[in-house]
Amino acid sequence: MANQRFRILLRPLKFVFTGIIILSGIAIPAQDHTHIQVHFLYGSTPRKAYKDTERKWFGGRLGGHVGVELDSGRIVNFVPKGSYHVFARKKDLHGRWMVHAPRMFWQVLGNQAEDVKKTTITIPVTPSQWQAMDSLTKCYLDTTPYDYAFLGMRCAAATYDLLATGEVLPAWSYGKTWRKMFYPRKLRKRLLLLAREQGWPIRRDAGTERRKWERDVGRSRAP
Repeated sequence: MANQRFRILLRPLKFVFTGIIILSGIAIPAQDHTHIQVHFLYGSTPRKAYKDTERKWFGGRLGGHVGVELDSGRIVNFVPKGSYHVFARKKDLHGRWMVHAPRMFWQVLGNQAEDVKKTTITIPVTPSQWQAMDSLTKCYLDTTPYDYAFLGMRCAAATYDLLATGEVLPAWSYGKTWRKMFYPRKLRKRLLLLAREQGWPIRRDAGTERRKWERDVGRSRAP
């Protein structure tokens, strides 16, 4: 009788230990922090034959969008919050950093993900580089660091800011960053040049023929 009671008392512990053993045997895929991906959505305008069915985009062929995938399936990017300002302000900030799943990121300007022209550049990084960018991202997601403005930080400049923190690109002042990274093509040109020099993988998608897409031009040295 005593042995039976003892076995009954041990049953809950048995389940606990069994659960620990099972969980310890599950292969949980670790995040790959040896690379990051920079995603570019190209600017575009509707072709004449589709102007009634295709939407106009902010910035037209000098618009587009850009974000950084630090963790698989999580793309961080800087977007307007409400109407944007012409001149950047220190208060009443109309911008925010956000995290999008890949499909939502590609659809941020309105078209379906499979219809947009894309370029993705995969960049190798060290653990310390990744950690620096991850820490900054957490701060920026918690508190908006700057205004979203025509003459100020937008997606390209904000992405440069993040990459410079990880020493992927040289650090610049706030003013120099938004002036030189005025729209995504400026940043894309610089990163494509580095990708060709360093042998970084580049993945492209041509996008729908219903729109006129901006092109990558020139192979001059990065300014």
